[in-house]
Amino acid sequence: MELSGGNLTEGIPCWRFALVNAKALLCDADQRFSIEDVLLPDPGPDDIAIRSHYTGVSIGTEFALIRNKISWGPYPLCTGYMGTGTVEAVGDRIDNFRVGDQVYFRRNAAMTLADGRVVSCVSGAHASHAVLPPNGTHGAAHVPTGLSMETAAMFVMPAVGLYGVDMANPRMGEAVVAYGVGPIGLGVVAACVHRGCFVIAVDLNPIALDVAREFGADVLIDGSKQDASTEVAKLVPEGADIVFECTGLPQCINAAIALCRKHGSFVWHGNYGAAPVSLDFLPAHNRRLRMFFPCDDGLAPCRRAVVKNMAMGALKWEKTITHRIDHTEAPAIFDRINRGARDVLGVVIQWGD
Repeated sequence: MELSGGNLTEGIPCWRFALVNAKALLCDADQRFSIEDVLLPDPGPDDIAIRSHYTGVSIGTEFALIRNKISWGPYPLCTGYMGTGTVEAVGDRIDNFRVGDQVYFRRNAAMTLADGRVVSCVSGAHASHAVLPPNGTHGAAHVPTGLSMETAAMFVMPAVGLYGVDMANPRMGEAVVAYGVGPIGLGVVAACVHRGCFVIAVDLNPIALDVAREFGADVLIDGSKQDASTEVAKLVPEGADIVFECTGLPQCINAAIALCRKHGSFVWHGNYGAAPVSLDFLPAHNRRLRMFFPCDDGLAPCRRAVVKNMAMGALKWEKTITHRIDHTEAPAIFDRINRGARDVLGVVIQWGD
């Protein structure tokens, strides 16, 4: 990163600079991944510039974008919507961040390739630097003392889980099913366990189920060996009070609805893409289900809650990280994930010290 010019405003360094040496993980229209040199905009008076330490991978949303299941802009793409780093510059109108602060952040505002071609930041966190307005809805906040930057870089996924749990409001002693325990489903498991619920975790992946056990799930159902409907009926014959469908797979919707009790609740906790989805009407209708549609991560309140719980040791989110890689290895692991690798649960990319 090159800095040019500078002044001090009430003790806060304010710089105009060009990030000529920034690196980013990009994806092209053929779903090929590479680390490329990119340019980020000069920060404005309401922006901060961050040197990234780690960025976390959201396999569900990022690969929905990569595969064009959902679209937030044309290729080439820079995905990623959670990271941590150190503030290197602040705008004139920023008074709650200082150079040297350690922060977690949600995105990059914009970037281009060296030849001027625009890169779609969706949301563009997988880069060596970030420039963004920190005080917006998808900005930045301070990493609490005692929390590792690596673990903090995965903050969005448990916040998404917490947001859906907060919407559905399971009560102590109620039976809940997390249908799919990838990172969002694990966030659901952790939040429901903290509420005193009876938690049933369903997945095909033994790695994910092992983490669900460590997070306190009462019963694990391996869908590759057991019939979830049969096993849930043994535990709660009338059905679960709340089912959180966390796979984001349209083909799982009807099976998950079938696990609900009459007058129960169903949470659409995955992103099912831009294409229409269908469901069998009568099972949901006859159960008189309430349905919830959480979107995003609950914004600052949910992020603050999960990051605080991580720092306190109440949420051991480091257990979800199966792969810790240098940014030079990112294209290879993204290609593996895109080809269906089953051993990858949580990935953290290191961009610097």
